[in-house]
Amino acid sequence: MRRHHTFLATTIAGLGLLAAACGGPAPATTAPASAPAAVASVSTPASSSVVVAATPTTASASTVATAPAAPVAAAVTPTSAATSPNATTTAASASTTSASTAATSTTRYDVASGSTADYRVREQLVRLSAPSDAVGTTTAVTGDVVIGADGKIDASQSKLVVDLTSLQSDSGMRDRFIQGNTLDTTQYPTATFVPTAITGLSSPLPTTGQQTFQMTGNLTIHGVTKPVTFTVTTQVNGNAVTGQATTDFKFEDFGMISPKAGAVLSVVDDVKLEISLNLTRSA
Repeated sequence: MRRHHTFLATTIAGLGLLAAACGGPAPATTAPASAPAAVASVSTPASSSVVVAATPTTASASTVATAPAAPVAAAVTPTSAATSPNATTTAASASTTSASTAATSTTRYDVASGSTADYRVREQLVRLSAPSDAVGTTTAVTGDVVIGADGKIDASQSKLVVDLTSLQSDSGMRDRFIQGNTLDTTQYPTATFVPTAITGLSSPLPTTGQQTFQMTGNLTIHGVTKPVTFTVTTQVNGNAVTGQATTDFKFEDFGMISPKAGAVLSVVDDVKLEISLNLTRSA
């Protein structure tokens, strides 16, 4: 009987060893309280993966895994913002083109040979029974008149200059008196007119026909500058323009004294300035 029990015990023990060798369950053991807890992997969106550590109260803080930083998404520039620089460049280019066109859209009229400037003053001479006009003339007229595409004067480029030292009338005595006493050409040898505005001129500028308009500007004589308005009549024939511009002023307006001499009984204090122009259209 005893031998039978021994045999059974040996057989059971052998079966246990066989089970262990074949991968059977290992005997249960109790994990120590200080053992670190298992780390679980939590699935997140495709853009990142975060590791979460379940830390028991007794676990060490060093057992917690640090989660990697999520990638930063690149900013997408709206289509309107992307095209904005192109729009700005296009606008700037258009502005430059417009300015360039405006700069080249001016028309220049050069004073050509044959132009004259005259003064006319009503006087009463001793030898004449009735008043007559004293007229002095010069062909020494130079300058340019520049007009924009809008019909406005470009004052920065426009000026007419008359050489007063070359004025001549039918009397040398009168000429010497006028130049030495009235005009004082030794100190003020020229008269200048700078046009600043035109009223009544067609736009675009005509290439043929006759026109009458007003030209306002600054006239300088005897060192004094005053605003005056010329009445202008022109005849246009292609690039050639002829015209006559007239205005009136008083001697005292420009600080001059009305001429008086033994042969002159009286002089009307009213000077008529007349400029006959031959102009050539150059642009």
